[in-house]
Amino acid sequence: MARYLIVPGWGGSGPDHWQSRWERDLDGAERVEMSDWLGPRRADWILAIDDAVAVARIAGEPPPVLIGHSLGCIAIAHWAAQATQPVRAALLVAPADVERPACPEPLLDFAPLPRRALPFPALTIASDDDPYISLERAAELARWWGSGLVPIPRGGHLNAASGLGDWPQGRALLDSLVERAARTAA
Repeated sequence: MARYLIVPGWGGSGPDHWQSRWERDLDGAERVEMSDWLGPRRADWILAIDDAVAVARIAGEPPPVLIGHSLGCIAIAHWAAQATQPVRAALLVAPADVERPACPEPLLDFAPLPRRALPFPALTIASDDDPYISLERAAELARWWGSGLVPIPRGGHLNAASGLGDWPQGRALLDSLVERAARTAA
């Protein structure tokens, strides 16, 4: 059974967010807890991801799958730039553009955006009307990261306010990514 590490964005994911629903319903899923959800520090978030990945390694489990949303996607990309531990794949949903004009001050510690290919299979999912990143900018991030891109029409920030519920389309994309990663590793 795969371990799924859920990496929410700024403020965490509330109970109606698809990440929280997946945490409850997806076997092997657990949230990466951050020391401060509202005053995020890049170094702290990178360490939290690294510690969570290490737990799987120490337990002798296969490399985990990372599931990021918003600022969590950016934290995953920063972690990957210095990671020494493997992960199987990463699903990166609605990455936040921390270089955009009027980006909230608490997120600026995550700039500049990582511009290196991720050392594992990844899939970026972005909406064409996300207020925190344009679809064009999300496509640019996906190119930098060596990730596929799935555009979602009129999905907003792909969060609880988007009304996704359990988000079966996202689960299908996750399953497809995990299968692709398994074929690549074989």
